[in-house]
Amino acid sequence: MKHFTSRIAPWFLAIAFACSGAVRADGLPSPDQLQVLLEETHRDLAVLQGGELPAYIPALTEVDPERFGIAVVLPDGTTLSAGDADVPFVIMSAAKPFTMALVMKQRGRETVREKIGVEPTGEPFNSVEAIESNPQRSVNPMVNAGAMAAVSLLEGEGPEARWNGLLTWYRKLANAPLQLNQTVYRSVSGTGERNRAIAALLNSYGRLYGEPEKVRDVYNRQSSVDVTLEQLAMMAAVLANGGVQPQTGERLLTAEQVSATLAVMTLAGMYDASGEWAWNVGLPAKSGVGGGIFAVAPGTLSIAAFSPRLDERGNSVRAQAAIRRISNVLGLGLFGPPAKPAETDSLTNEGEGS
Repeated sequence: MKHFTSRIAPWFLAIAFACSGAVRADGLPSPDQLQVLLEETHRDLAVLQGGELPAYIPALTEVDPERFGIAVVLPDGTTLSAGDADVPFVIMSAAKPFTMALVMKQRGRETVREKIGVEPTGEPFNSVEAIESNPQRSVNPMVNAGAMAAVSLLEGEGPEARWNGLLTWYRKLANAPLQLNQTVYRSVSGTGERNRAIAALLNSYGRLYGEPEKVRDVYNRQSSVDVTLEQLAMMAAVLANGGVQPQTGERLLTAEQVSATLAVMTLAGMYDASGEWAWNVGLPAKSGVGGGIFAVAPGTLSIAAFSPRLDERGNSVRAQAAIRRISNVLGLGLFGPPAKPAETDSLTNEGEGS
C-alpha cells in the first residue's frame, strides 16, 4: 500500500483502502492512505487541459495555467495536500458562503431568506436577466447580485468598517493572516461594469442595502483576498465541523447557520452547473473564477482544489475533476453512491462540461 501505479481506477483504490485495515472509526482511510489518494489524484488529473483563463479579469490572465493542487482537512485539523497547495490565489466567489454565514451570525438566519433569497437561478453567476425575471431580485448569496446584497447587510459604519470586519472574519475561519491582493483588487475594480449595473439595478428595486458604489467596492475586496488551498480547506472545515474551527476549537457558527449555508451551496454553489454537480458528486461546494473550489462532507472532512483554467460556467476543470474523484472514492456523496466507476473514472468523463 506504499505505492500505486499511475492512473489507477478509483474503485480499486476504494477496495484497497478497505482491505488494508487502515480505515478509521469514522469510515475514512488513515491519513497516510488519504495522502496517497491525493497524490494519485493529482498525478492522474494534471494531464487535463480543457478550459480557459477568465479574460474579463485582466489580472487573472497572468497566472500560471498549469498550477494544480488539492487539500483536505479532517475534523481534528489534520491537513493533507498534494501539488500547489501552498501557492496563494485569489478566492473570488469561493468567499461568498463565508460572507453569507457572517450576515446570518450578525443579523439572523431569516435575514438572508427575506432580504436576499435562497432560490437557484439557472442562469450564469453574473446574470442581469435573473434579477429582472425573479420577484426576489437578488435571488441567492452565491451569485453576484445576491452576494452584493449580502455585503450591503454586513454590520459596520461605512465601507471600511464593513471590510475590516469581513477580513477579520475570514482570518478567524482560516486561522491565518489573510491579505488583500492589491493587483487583483485594482483589476476587478477597473473592469466590473456588469457588476456596477447589477448593483444599480438591485438598488432600484430596493434590494441593495447601501450605496451601490460603496457596496461594490467591499464586494470587490471580498473577491480579491489571497488564500492558499490549505487555508481555503481550513475555512471550509469550519462548515464540515458543524461551525467549530478545527485548530482553535472556537465555535464560530451555530449548527443552524451551517446547515443554511450548506443548503444554498448545494443549490447554487457551482452556478448553473449546480444540478450536475449534485448528480455527479453529491457534496455542497463553492467555486470561484480564481480557480478554486471547496466542498464539504459534513462531519467528515473538507476538500479544496485549485487550477486556473475554467469551463464555460466559470468552474475550474481540474478542481472539479479532483473533488469528484476523491468524493467518489471515499463515498462522501450525501445522496448515496455516484454513477458506476466505469462511467466516472475516465479522464474524458471527469472533464465533461469543461
